[in-house]
Amino acid sequence: VQLQASGGGLVQAGGSLRLSCAASGRTFTDYAVGWFRQAPGKVRGVVAAISWGGGTRYYADSVKGRFTISRDNAKNTVYLQMNSLKPEDTAVYYCAARPQPTLAITTREYAYWGQGTQVTVSS
Repeated sequence: VQLQASGGGLVQAGGSLRLSCAASGRTFTDYAVGWFRQAPGKVRGVVAAISWGGGTRYYADSVKGRFTISRDNAKNTVYLQMNSLKPEDTAVYYCAARPQPTLAITTREYAYWGQGTQVTVSS
């Protein structure tokens, strides 16, 4: 499966962005998906993840209550709605997929990665 992440940009603190992860090549219903982010000099870490049916979701503590992950399998797309953005959310955001029903929260558990989209939050 090939993944294409989009929707990043520059936003002021308190603003919102919606990231999209579009899949091609295979049916997306067979994959759990995660969103990760990596800031300069930091390790890539999970932001949110969703099971292939969408029934189970995970959020990092730092984004709980502000970010929402969802998926539209008919459109082969997973979304990350980001509200109340903070400067510390600034990073390159990556979507990743794994051909298992259950979500995962470490990078090594995902086999397929998109190219990343930059999110910059100004104070």
